[in-house]
Amino acid sequence: MPDSATTTPTPTSPPIAEQREHSYTHHGITISDPYDWLYDKSYPTVDDEDVLDYVKAENAYFEAQMAPQAELTEALFTEMRSRIKEDDSTVPQRMGDYLYWSEFEEGAQYRKHYRKPVAGGDAQLIMDENALADGHEYFSLGALSISQNGRLMAYSTDTSGAERYTARIKDLQTGELLADEIPNLRSDLVWVAGDTALVYGPSTEEWRTLEARLHVLGTSVEEDVVLYKEEDESFGVGAGLSAQEDYLIISTGDNETSEVRIVSAANPTAPLTLVKERRRGVEYSVDIREGEVWVWTNDDHINFRLAKADLATPGDWQTVIAGSDEFYLTDFDLFEQFFVTEGRLGGLDQLQIRSYDAPTAAKPIAFPETSYTAGLSNNPEYAQTKLRLSYESMVTPESVYDYDVAGGSLELLKQQEIPSGYDAALYTTERLTVQARDGTMVPVSVVMRKDRAEILAAQGIEGPGPLHLYAYGAYGYAVPPGFSTTRLSLVDRGFAYAIAHIRGGDDLGRRWYLQGKLFERANTFNDFVDVGRGLIAQGYTAEGMVTASGGSAGGELMGAIVNQDPKQYGAIVAAVPFVDVLNTMLNEKLPLTPGEWQEWGNPITDKAAFAYILSYSPYDQVKAQDYPPMLVTAGLNDPRVTYWEPAKWVARLRNMKTDDNVLLMKTNMGAGHGGQSGRWNSLKETAEEFAFILWQMGMTGEK
Repeated sequence: MPDSATTTPTPTSPPIAEQREHSYTHHGITISDPYDWLYDKSYPTVDDEDVLDYVKAENAYFEAQMAPQAELTEALFTEMRSRIKEDDSTVPQRMGDYLYWSEFEEGAQYRKHYRKPVAGGDAQLIMDENALADGHEYFSLGALSISQNGRLMAYSTDTSGAERYTARIKDLQTGELLADEIPNLRSDLVWVAGDTALVYGPSTEEWRTLEARLHVLGTSVEEDVVLYKEEDESFGVGAGLSAQEDYLIISTGDNETSEVRIVSAANPTAPLTLVKERRRGVEYSVDIREGEVWVWTNDDHINFRLAKADLATPGDWQTVIAGSDEFYLTDFDLFEQFFVTEGRLGGLDQLQIRSYDAPTAAKPIAFPETSYTAGLSNNPEYAQTKLRLSYESMVTPESVYDYDVAGGSLELLKQQEIPSGYDAALYTTERLTVQARDGTMVPVSVVMRKDRAEILAAQGIEGPGPLHLYAYGAYGYAVPPGFSTTRLSLVDRGFAYAIAHIRGGDDLGRRWYLQGKLFERANTFNDFVDVGRGLIAQGYTAEGMVTASGGSAGGELMGAIVNQDPKQYGAIVAAVPFVDVLNTMLNEKLPLTPGEWQEWGNPITDKAAFAYILSYSPYDQVKAQDYPPMLVTAGLNDPRVTYWEPAKWVARLRNMKTDDNVLLMKTNMGAGHGGQSGRWNSLKETAEEFAFILWQMGMTGEK
């Protein structure tokens, strides 16, 4: 609770959390943790009045400090909303006897889902997310799966943000809901056994998915059959169908090891066939076509190879496409007459069409720009002759193409419409490299207005202007150089916007990812700091004019970089930041901890991992120094980055920082990891974040 326990802090002064003596010892090292009390030990129930009082006091202070920026926030929200086509729809795609698509109606927060017969007929509304969300502060649609005969629709919803979904089944002919209800799941819903049953993954109390279960329609969930149970709690289980939908594929694994089992989709309770026994550090996934098992694996090359085996001997892998130092193979998709490999070359997305007769001969799909992001979109039919693709760049809005495989031509079906207007010719984008302190060249994607200097001069800003730097840098996730309409609210005010493709992502291949995890985690933070310094040196911006943002593991990044180089930044937004790394990795009861040890290390059993995580954990490394202005967000129901991580971090920052810069924390009391749901609620939060940045940079006037 705040120090002044008997009085409520005024919204004009920051709440100061009480320090309560608490320490713990591991490997002979004792750590003081005076804000441990902010972790409500009854979690996931949060009912400790002291904790709630502190979180509410921080929210009140946030509201009070942001109140003078209400007009700016609303102006940003209005302009962001004006760039979104409110009555937008997806491009219809065929699946079976129907065309499926979804639509937003003007003003609506959520989508409506439709279908109509390929042979002709009226459109049928099969789901209205707005109706499902009615009366709930939060709503998320999880899985949505149509039975193979087109009669039934299984779907799951979450109305708290806690990521515990409930599945229902709708008869699309009668419009009625079946009596079946599957609670507490975190998985896809897979139709098997002639559309008479669903395979799903229930969630444990710790939010882990350790089983694949079979639910037969019309039966109680208590009768559901466990098809597979994983004993290693660091693994997660998932299920799906093969390309021809004749095999059920059950996968289990963590961030670096995989194991797969297969069984006939028509008879899912038959004994499972193990493809190949797990081996630490070896990842693989499979698909099945015409009696052959196709395998994507890193067993003999860090950038993965593609292999195949006979269905009778699924572990006898023969190379189809060898691993490459240059080409990073990230995925493959099997179709009736051809297959597709996806990957990156020099950090840029590649889509390659290949034939079964000559699989090593790739036919790349050519795209018009030198920097872009592209990938396969929704292609549900095994007998596809055209491929649905997605494409965008830093200056080109999201685009949907059909690629004619036989003719090799691209047909633009839809490009994101921006109602308020957008002229790509006003913007310039660059892809450059910046040298990190260890000599590694880090790619950076930058977008800005061509008339940036004039825009800044009109605001009285001379010389280099502000630059917003974004990155994630974990789990091998590569941040694509894609388009954003919200980003324009900074760029049109004179910001340069840069994405740092730092280590920890797999932008430049698997090794790029490995160089940012475990005992090389510091490379991620150093890369980000050094990219900012490099952009300053190249004249894109100046010290103190770099703003930065990141969420979740990217929020950990924000915590580390402000500890290391606080003078570089003019404002920081850390969304649901993973900042109490050491404590979380020591608490194996928390939802995701066992599955995260492969990413960060296990400090419970490994003294070296303990010491290394301690050396960078943002909460543990807060020091008495000046920090830049910061906005921190949290979700009370967040099972991924629990609310107390940002709360403890902010509490320690308030106690130790030596500056008078603004530090704000906003906790969503009815939401989880992704913040508020609904497209307008989510957009309002982005507007708040941008308003905070502009306020701290002294740029609250008209653009």
